[in-house]
Amino acid sequence: MLVFLARRLAYMALTMLVLSLIVFLVLEFSPGSIATKVLGPYSSEEQRAIWLEENGYNEPLFVRYFDWLGGFVTGDLGESIKYKVPVNDILWDRLANTGILGLATFLVMIPLSLTLGVLAGMKEGSFQDRSISVVGIVFTSVPEFASAVLLSTIFVFGLGLLPGTSGMTDGFNFVELILPVMVLVLYDFGYVARMTRASMAEVMTTHYIRTAVLKGLPYRVVIMKHALRNALIAPFTVIMLQINWLLSGVIVVEFFFAYKGFGALLLEASLAQDIYVIEACAMVAVFVAVSTQTLADIGYTYLNPRIRFS
Repeated sequence: MLVFLARRLAYMALTMLVLSLIVFLVLEFSPGSIATKVLGPYSSEEQRAIWLEENGYNEPLFVRYFDWLGGFVTGDLGESIKYKVPVNDILWDRLANTGILGLATFLVMIPLSLTLGVLAGMKEGSFQDRSISVVGIVFTSVPEFASAVLLSTIFVFGLGLLPGTSGMTDGFNFVELILPVMVLVLYDFGYVARMTRASMAEVMTTHYIRTAVLKGLPYRVVIMKHALRNALIAPFTVIMLQINWLLSGVIVVEFFFAYKGFGALLLEASLAQDIYVIEACAMVAVFVAVSTQTLADIGYTYLNPRIRFS
């Protein structure tokens, strides 16, 4: 087990190194472009040359890469061009806000989607299965911006029950999270439920499940102790991938509801060409993607020990 963990962590470190090199080459390859973004389009050539020299951009490419990577490792993420403050002062608060939104979404979505997926997969082809599948497909087919408009029309303008924005201007307010969470859950639960349903339906047709039923074991015991654990392997992968989606793929929802999260920060930085904020967001997204995939691989070993010893 320790060898397996060491191998996975080594793969994670290597993947992070390769992806960091790609991010560096994409965003830092042209020093002149960076100087123009930092100093503005009306800066002179002389001003740009002085800035490049002062900030080490005249060094060889490999030296600049390791200096840039060392800055990230030590927490030196540069200064935001738009906000005129260190990137650290903005990034972590925004990341925490998206973490709160993502956690609230997961607390609703995962129990709902797994329950519905298991119920559908238990009786493949039944009215129960088809009803859950149709509902999941319908909601997953509706993009976030459309469901955000629809839910706002109903609960904000129609019923007047919920606030239309989630800016948290007066401090944290759970009520302001309800609409963004509803939009994300409605869009995503159908996908996870469908994956769970497909995995559960496949497990229910295996020989060991049929043998357990024929031996007279209670159906609830067959489902909970024999079928569910193997059926959760595929949904577990999907659920871990949703963390990446919630981190950077909620831009529409955060922007629509004026929620100050990581996705909204990435959009603002892209529109303002705030190069250092973009780099920091890209590296955070890479780290989360690689680490969640590593956690998914480790999780496989507990859901299915045969993977650990193969």
